[in-house]
Amino acid sequence: MMKILLILTLLILSHGAEAARLKDISNIRGVRENQLVGYGLVVGLNGTGDGKAEFTSKSFVRMLDTIGMKLDTKDIESKNVAAVIITATLPAESRAGNKIDVTVNSIGSASSLQGGTLIQTPLRAADQQVYAVAQGTVLTGASTGGQGGGEKGHLTVGRVPGGAMVETDLASDFANRKMFRLTLNHADFTTAARIVKTINQDLGGKFATAKDSGTIDVIVPFTYEGNAVELMASIENLDISQDARARVVVNEKTGTVVIGEKVQIQTVAVSHGNLSVQVKTQNPEGGEEVRAPSSTGGKKDKGEKVALFNKTTSVGDLVKALNALGVTPKDLITILQTIKAAGALQGELEVL
Repeated sequence: MMKILLILTLLILSHGAEAARLKDISNIRGVRENQLVGYGLVVGLNGTGDGKAEFTSKSFVRMLDTIGMKLDTKDIESKNVAAVIITATLPAESRAGNKIDVTVNSIGSASSLQGGTLIQTPLRAADQQVYAVAQGTVLTGASTGGQGGGEKGHLTVGRVPGGAMVETDLASDFANRKMFRLTLNHADFTTAARIVKTINQDLGGKFATAKDSGTIDVIVPFTYEGNAVELMASIENLDISQDARARVVVNEKTGTVVIGEKVQIQTVAVSHGNLSVQVKTQNPEGGEEVRAPSSTGGKKDKGEKVALFNKTTSVGDLVKALNALGVTPKDLITILQTIKAAGALQGELEVL
């Protein structure tokens, strides 16, 4: 008998919309992180560097030239140096002197960055301006394990915690802004309308308006002029009843099924292999039932009641019943896709 792994995940939310803080479902236009990137060298490697890589040699010569040492490229052939790309994220409202973490990625033939030191490297944003400078010891997270005592881990990528220092203040006059634009992480007309209503109730006036399903403008009230920080601190913690489309997400590669709260199934009968399932509307007891055959010989037992449901049957109820009968994840995915094709699945079916 095949061992069936637990690879079915059900996301059945409790009835009624779940409240979320405004700050967790939206962001403020203009207040965001920025990506930084740079090219540099890691030195001090134990023979695990790029070796004869020409671009590494030229970079090393250029670096030595900046500190007053003149060498020719042909004089350089070191396995203790590696060329790397450095990436980092510059937080919003960063100020000169703040430190940020950086990730170091080998781009040559180096086999390991373990024990190396990143040499001073400028980090630029998309506008090609230098916003930070990185330098420090590279940590790869390599571990010694097993009886062989060998190194384990991804050794050509490392981190330098707090390895970059911000050199430029990000221009901002947040406190004196007259208006803010909020952008929803997941655009939805119902959610946007609820946000506007909640903000206006909290501020005691019509200060918020929805421009579309994902954009909300908030005018700073007179009482908060020059103190927009306190205003945003107040409204970003408001609880919002978030709405979403009815959706089933299926990952055929892993056999994972994620089902939203509002997904429902209309009257339908399903026959798959030796399994027969019926979702009925309004039985004599005033509810609905799912029936399936016994597990022996594939013969149908029409009188066997597997589950009884009230009112509309949800996909979650159906899946629970099928899972209890030992239906494999592969069969479950096939059944859901077929129900959707028949037009009986009330919601979107997304296959990854």
